[in-house]
Amino acid sequence: MAQVKKVALLTAGGFAPCLSTAVGGLIKRYTEVAPDVEIIAYRYGYQGLLKGDYLEVTDAVRAKADVLHRFGGSPIGNSRVKLTNKDDLVKRGLVAADEDPLKVAADRLVADGVDVLHTIGGDDTNTTAADLAAYLAEHDYGLTVVGLPKTIDNDIIPIRQSLGAWTAAEQGAKFAANIVGEHNSGSRMLIIHEVMGRNCGYLTAATAAKYREWIDAQEWVPEIGLSREAWDVHAVYVPEASIDLDAEAARLNTVMDTVGNVTIFLSEGAGLDSIIAELEKAGEEVPRDPFGHVKLDKINPGAWFGEQFAKRLSAEKVMVQKSGYFSRSAASNDADLELIGRCTDLAVECALSGRSGVIGQDEEAGDVLTNIAFDRIKGGKPFDLTQPWFTSMLEEIGQGTPVAQA
Repeated sequence: MAQVKKVALLTAGGFAPCLSTAVGGLIKRYTEVAPDVEIIAYRYGYQGLLKGDYLEVTDAVRAKADVLHRFGGSPIGNSRVKLTNKDDLVKRGLVAADEDPLKVAADRLVADGVDVLHTIGGDDTNTTAADLAAYLAEHDYGLTVVGLPKTIDNDIIPIRQSLGAWTAAEQGAKFAANIVGEHNSGSRMLIIHEVMGRNCGYLTAATAAKYREWIDAQEWVPEIGLSREAWDVHAVYVPEASIDLDAEAARLNTVMDTVGNVTIFLSEGAGLDSIIAELEKAGEEVPRDPFGHVKLDKINPGAWFGEQFAKRLSAEKVMVQKSGYFSRSAASNDADLELIGRCTDLAVECALSGRSGVIGQDEEAGDVLTNIAFDRIKGGKPFDLTQPWFTSMLEEIGQGTPVAQA
């Protein structure tokens, strides 16, 4: 490959607590090992790429790259754009009806003088990057694409730990500590903490585990009503496990009668099939995004479960709270900072040597941090219900062994 003269960065998909850190890490590493390489950042992900809308990384930015580690969100902006969904792109005015979006993106990279494109995103972002990388290779554009795995769901195959997921769980636990404090704001209180997780229960389970670590570290005064039992998690529902509403209601009624309140940690995708079936049976349209995903903010799973359990538990007050935007826009914690740093260093090394792929810990190769071929990257990795830390938690809260969804 010819010498790398110019690289471009973009962040895409939903936010995660790693985007700003990853952008800063790439800028810092290039400045350290290849200071003459120009860097641009496309604004709002693939949208900016299609439009040729970008920011230049100046010397002033390079000098303050570490500042980006202190913030969440993405300084260069995100969007949900799928380069192979032409109808959506035409509708949004990003390409003309007679244009091939992949060619528009490829030609834009050439016009902007880009040798390397770094994509920072989840499975949708990196499968889109895979489509683009394949197009570039097939048509001999000679560009390198290097992705970084971002998703708070930790559901990218075959990557062990996606960037930002640890922080999201930690932040969700902080959110929960204040929300669960509401349990005495009324008698027979039902609290549902809805956690992001469309198809994967990792974040809900990890958030519950982190929250219970916080509980274990506290001192309690049960004589005045400050009890661990009232502050605990009483149920954890994830998409991979089946939910027997009537059996769970019977168990949780005992908790409600004994403790005085019930707290449920719920993945937003748990029981989604049942909710969708109910809506479609009623003749209602199920809204979806450009990737075909159900728009969960329109479906509102937490409210649905709140209604189902409220009547079964004779709850006098119900509170549904969502930690998603609070947790996904946080700055990276120390664990994520360390992992992101190793990933951005390797990403730059691969970029400079012309090796396309996604940087991550390869589960199929002993969790070694490496450059994984794009054609091996897939979304939809399910949460492993058999992990000891998860099954132990469910046993401790009286929920028992999870039964996999049929």
